[in-house]
Amino acid sequence: MAQQVQVTEEQARAVAEESRESGWEKPSFAKELFLGRFGLELIHPFPRPSETDEKRTADFLDRLREFLGTVDGSVIEREARIPDEYISGLAELGCFGMKIGSEYGGLDMSQVAYNRVLMLVSTVHPSLGALLSAHQSIGVPEPLKLAGSAEQKRKFLPRCAAGAISAFLLTEPDVGSDPARLASTATPVDDGQAYELEGVKLWTTNGVIAELLVVMARVPRSDGHRGGISAFVVEADSPGITVERRNQFMGLRGIENGVTRMHRVRVPAENLIGREGDGLRIALTTLNVGRLALPAMATGSAKWSVKIAREWSRERVQWGKPIGKHEAVANKIAFMAATTYALDAVVELSGQMADEGRNDIRIEAALAKLWSSEMACVIADDLIQIRGGRGYETAESLAARGERAAPVEQSLRDLRINRIFEGASEIMRLLIAREAVDAHLNAAGDLAKADADLRQKAAAAVGASGFYAKWLPKLVFGEGQRPTAYGDFGRLAVHLRFVERCSRKLARNTFYGMARWQAKLEQKQGFLGRVVDIGAELFAMAAACVRAEAQRAADPVIGEQAYELAELFCQQATLRVDALFAALWTNTDSGDVALTNAVLDGRYAWLEDGIVDQSEGTGPWIADWEPGPSTQTNLARRFSSASVRQDG
Repeated sequence: MAQQVQVTEEQARAVAEESRESGWEKPSFAKELFLGRFGLELIHPFPRPSETDEKRTADFLDRLREFLGTVDGSVIEREARIPDEYISGLAELGCFGMKIGSEYGGLDMSQVAYNRVLMLVSTVHPSLGALLSAHQSIGVPEPLKLAGSAEQKRKFLPRCAAGAISAFLLTEPDVGSDPARLASTATPVDDGQAYELEGVKLWTTNGVIAELLVVMARVPRSDGHRGGISAFVVEADSPGITVERRNQFMGLRGIENGVTRMHRVRVPAENLIGREGDGLRIALTTLNVGRLALPAMATGSAKWSVKIAREWSRERVQWGKPIGKHEAVANKIAFMAATTYALDAVVELSGQMADEGRNDIRIEAALAKLWSSEMACVIADDLIQIRGGRGYETAESLAARGERAAPVEQSLRDLRINRIFEGASEIMRLLIAREAVDAHLNAAGDLAKADADLRQKAAAAVGASGFYAKWLPKLVFGEGQRPTAYGDFGRLAVHLRFVERCSRKLARNTFYGMARWQAKLEQKQGFLGRVVDIGAELFAMAAACVRAEAQRAADPVIGEQAYELAELFCQQATLRVDALFAALWTNTDSGDVALTNAVLDGRYAWLEDGIVDQSEGTGPWIADWEPGPSTQTNLARRFSSASVRQDG
């Protein structure tokens, strides 16, 4: 077993900092929003695909919808696997090559089209979306697109497009969001002609059935080798690779996610993606756009929830009228419909911005992932409440007694992972906050460094004062204070003015936090999290308003309906934003930390009396995954006709 890597907090921070994209060569709407500048021109008019792209996407969705009519999501749920014929059908349609260029046998589809496909397939069963997105958003195709050599693309992309499933192997049993502790190694051998991989990877989505893997491993620094965490394309059937188990989860029961061990796995040097040490940068860059897959699938679930809620709330009668006519239920339906409209606007806007390439969308994609994964769970939970006992009952049980088999409880189970996938919500808030305060950190210099001495801090204060002397006055007055600003947006103008004012208010509050805590700001995770949540709500409000205006210009009837949805969403979001602003400075954060420390020290262990803990005695919290008799056997891989192997 690879040795655990012990690193200090400073070392872990240094690795993360070195891996992030530090430059801003293109404008960013969300970055400006956090700095107090509401750059409406960056998203308005609402960007749309060309008519040619729209028709091509619509034609593909029609063919896909026809195929999905033969796919039964309940079979996937019951058997906890995706049948081979479903995978074959998706491969025949070209779904495994949607984001791969036509020169490599792919469909060369846009991000917007890809998002719509994921939205559609996920409403049949989310495991289908996970299969396709893990393959293309973070699997072999995207890293090669970003950093692969011409030879690597010619060798691997045609296979991926034809249906050779790929997986991404980063997480380890003892390593989640802290890649500095990555223990898997890639040791140069054969005079640098190859690398030998050693280590264990956990939660390898698609890893149980994959033919190709992207593996992150640490190359030792030595003469002639730059070293560092690096990315490799690895054949899944290479000698020394063992799939030790297929994991099981509360949701996504068809997902092929497992534990993969690598022991003396030889990988040719030409399979290194980019340079040694570029692995984390490649991974993070891949996720900038790859994260948009999750908002697409979350939005599909939200649309389905609205449909079920509408149909049920009209049919179900209580106390003499349909339950949807009762205000308590109506409040939930209104929230679900308005928020779903905003989710759709965020996905479409982010996807089209990714396609156009005019803007840097790393913050937008992260905000979309964070906000959509949180909101979709609220919507699914509200649907369960509206359906009552039938929401809690499984679809299989409903069908067995002759009722419509709506898998409502399943939707909440399936959605829950989105708040953990590709960056847990708490980590996403810190990641976004780091980007949001980038300008402040650059301006503050040594003021923001815990190890700087008084002389360094004094010098930095002089430099920072120059930046803030120019920046702070611009936060006093803006378009949001002009009653006629954004008049082209009709009754939505008031909400855009609110967004503009809140953008400046958010920037001022971030500055106050920087001034108050300086180097300790990064430890104020409650404060930073609320800053990010405010930014996410403002981004969604802007997206909803801009999209509604575009729809009104295209079709007055649909546009009026879009205005109604956007208006109510903005009214609801305004209440959330106001509450978040209030909580920036009036909260229980310090008390929470103190109490938690006492809990961890066992001060209140008596609270746990009176229970039976059945997890006791079943093993360690984190297994060391040493090979044993029960884990030596390779799990049989299912290479269906969808998984085409093209040797050579």
